[in-house]
Amino acid sequence: MKKSSFYLKIVVAVFFVPQLLLAQMSSKQIDSLISLTMDKFQVAGSAVAVVKDGKIIYEKGFGVKSKATNEPVDEYTNFAIASNSKAFTTTALALLVEEGKLDWNDRVIDHIPEFKMYNSYVTENFIIADLLTHRSGMGLGVGDLMFFPDGSDFTMKDLLNNFQYFKSVSPFRTQFDYDNLLYLVAGELIARTSGMSWEDFIQKRIFEPLGMDHSYPALDYVKNKDNLASPHNNDKGDFKVLPDYKEMINGAAGGIYANVHDLSQWMLVHLNHGTYGKDLENTLFSPSSQETMWTIHTVMRANKNPRYQSHFSGYGLGWGLQDELGNMVVSHTGGLPGMLSRTLLVPDLNLGIVVLTNTEPGGAGVFMAVSRTIKDSYFGLDHFDWTGVYYNYFEKQKEEGDQVTDEVW
Repeated sequence: MKKSSFYLKIVVAVFFVPQLLLAQMSSKQIDSLISLTMDKFQVAGSAVAVVKDGKIIYEKGFGVKSKATNEPVDEYTNFAIASNSKAFTTTALALLVEEGKLDWNDRVIDHIPEFKMYNSYVTENFIIADLLTHRSGMGLGVGDLMFFPDGSDFTMKDLLNNFQYFKSVSPFRTQFDYDNLLYLVAGELIARTSGMSWEDFIQKRIFEPLGMDHSYPALDYVKNKDNLASPHNNDKGDFKVLPDYKEMINGAAGGIYANVHDLSQWMLVHLNHGTYGKDLENTLFSPSSQETMWTIHTVMRANKNPRYQSHFSGYGLGWGLQDELGNMVVSHTGGLPGMLSRTLLVPDLNLGIVVLTNTEPGGAGVFMAVSRTIKDSYFGLDHFDWTGVYYNYFEKQKEEGDQVTDEVW
């Protein structure tokens, strides 16, 4: 019996462990994956970084910043990260909560008296956490036309005044409906509480301590635009360079421009429970704040894909949360015209992945296929053709869209 046990241990050591190690993708394999996926989805440029066990193990740019110049993307090329900015806003609020200047359960009207929602009960009971969790009762994307597309002249005063006119589509705090406007209110709250703009707060309190020296809270803050990716659209088959998107009331919902090298520092501070530095000697935020940000506040439908055996899904404070094979996965995506991205963390594996792209609509296929394939390799899962799956999905969506257009016109 002992002899059999000994041989069993040898078999496990020789065969099982190396297979797990080999399952994790090499740099060359990641290179090939990204190149293949970009070609499949016709994306002009992309940058990818992977952090593992406290270190940057992969960071690289692919393709070009602009089809007009054909200059190459590198790990310091800045992309608009859109809604990946939301986690910076919630982290900024966490810093103010830790300083005792705010509480997550404070009523918004106690800090912004002119804030007024669609009925008196919601107005009087709307707390800071409600600004961040997409459970207001308002519909998906309500009011986005106040700042999108580019060129809107609405002010924060207009925004705060107009909430009362938006109709609810579900009872307060009962349903997830993605929202941008309330994050702009969160940005205003940060400004009023700290005495500096949202942009300056992000720059001074987050970027500078973490050494994110080449990232910017807004396009106007970018001093040198030589290494700035341009947004593209190739929905009709030909690449069209789009203008940079820059007009926002504040950047709290999606205004940051960043690169994968700097975003690696951002992922590491979250994976390190708020600490940073060579020996993790510095603290940006406490484990308690991280727990609050990574706790589900709004429940969503769990992923039904049997590959991941998921049981829960929801939204925390600026992050999406779900379980996959017993691991919590923390993630968010970002999207502006021609700029699509994803940040993904697996705290249990001390793993982080960020994918930035500068082309719509194909960038979504790239960030999903690349991030999932790399993540799955660390889960030890068999290879799955995520590139093909997402390509077929987007092709089907395009065909259905073309059919609707033909019927309308």
